[in-house]
Amino acid sequence: MNILLGISGGIAAYKTPEIIRLLCKQGHEVKTVVTEGALQFVTELTLQTVSGHRVYSDMFSTANPHSTEHISLPDWADCMLIAPATANVIAKTACGIADDALTTTYVAFDKPVYIAPAMNNRMYAHPTTQANLEVLRSRGVQIIDAETGFLACGTEGKGRMAEPSVIVSRVVEGMTNQSLKGCRILITAGPTYERIDPVRFIGNFSTGKMGFALAEACAARGAEVTLVAGPVSLQVHHPNIERIDVTTAEEMYTAATSRFATSDGAILCAAVADFTPRQVATSKLKRKGDDLTITLQPTHDIAAALGQQKTGKQFLVGFALETDHEEQNAEDKMKRKNFDFIVLNSLRDPGAGFGYDTNKITIISADGTSQQYPLKTKQQAASDIVEAVAKLTSGR
Repeated sequence: MNILLGISGGIAAYKTPEIIRLLCKQGHEVKTVVTEGALQFVTELTLQTVSGHRVYSDMFSTANPHSTEHISLPDWADCMLIAPATANVIAKTACGIADDALTTTYVAFDKPVYIAPAMNNRMYAHPTTQANLEVLRSRGVQIIDAETGFLACGTEGKGRMAEPSVIVSRVVEGMTNQSLKGCRILITAGPTYERIDPVRFIGNFSTGKMGFALAEACAARGAEVTLVAGPVSLQVHHPNIERIDVTTAEEMYTAATSRFATSDGAILCAAVADFTPRQVATSKLKRKGDDLTITLQPTHDIAAALGQQKTGKQFLVGFALETDHEEQNAEDKMKRKNFDFIVLNSLRDPGAGFGYDTNKITIISADGTSQQYPLKTKQQAASDIVEAVAKLTSGR
């Protein structure tokens, strides 16, 4: 694979020779395009020596072998990685400013682009920087998060550039692992809110982070994803994700059952309400007396409905969040719902469950096997689950 590495003028530029070394060790070719500021932190000779190619640093230099190198480099490369990407370069790329070798090359680049931000944490958290990153994400640019090392879904990066080994593995994985290409996957995520009156509802503590991480991970592997999301504040970034927003269990049931037939499989990660008020007040309930009785009725069972619809060519993955007799309850649920495998969480595991950025999972398969994983970020846990999905689909 031919990789074009863009280096901007941040202190983290001193790590770029290691990025080049690791990529070359895996058999990839690397050429570099740099800003003038980058050469304050890493020398042109170092980059040339490690990569085996001359450095493109001045688009007006008469020494350049090609007068239109900002065009020939994109033609040569399979993907572009900008690391480190300073707040300045992020702003320029978001706005389409092309006033140096790096940004001119980026504007001419029409293939996959990865960016590893690197700056002071306050600069990273500034609304302007975050807005610029959102613009890049909307164009399909993949932002590599420093905290998790996975493609970022939020603002957890804190500005520090991810380590070279992490950056390299994410770029290579993103470019080569397309094990779900052509696969259409339905994913449910987040909570449902069951209305009591116009201002109150019955809900749960689900944030949707696990389901959104799964959607991004499936899309990164080439899948076409339909994400049915309950009321959450998260955003999707990969262009292969179609998002459908719902609020109630009934709305999620309708969206999921209507789309499952045209899907190759589904991952049911949402925390769907089991009961909903039998009657919803049309105006705000006033406090009268000491007691309030609300009669609940069962909601439609989305997992059971899809389990009945499932054909031999489709897969179905479910989740179980348990507080006791975890594995037994998860296995029983898997059999009842006709899942191919179930992902078990336990609220007794520190750092797992609702509200955390981490999760500790056990994957239990219908064939009786199970695999436990240590506590990981939800992005990393999503990668483990999607790997299991990829193995499942490869045999069908």
